[in-house]
Amino acid sequence: MSNTWDELIELGNLVETIVKGEPIKSIEWREVYANLLDDNRSEFYQAANVGLKPELTFEVHDFEFDNDEYVRYQGKEFTIIRAPKRGDKRELVVTGRVGVEV
Repeated sequence: MSNTWDELIELGNLVETIVKGEPIKSIEWREVYANLLDDNRSEFYQAANVGLKPELTFEVHDFEFDNDEYVRYQGKEFTIIRAPKRGDKRELVVTGRVGVEV
């Protein structure tokens, strides 16, 4: 497990604003530094067995996590499927976003 905190990712949540009486959905992003964790773990095999397709796992400081739903990394958006807390850190298990309207 790397502890270099050298991966810049964005965490995001869906927000809804009203513009001219119409609800507009968008994702509000903020940047944090993270560690990219090794994917060769049993969790990835267990998730695949129940139909989930985890792609990456990031580690962030727990205080920077705000029940976020999305991660953006290297221009690609991901949905957070699990975010277990590990001490003062949180692991964000993500899968690619496909066909999601915002």
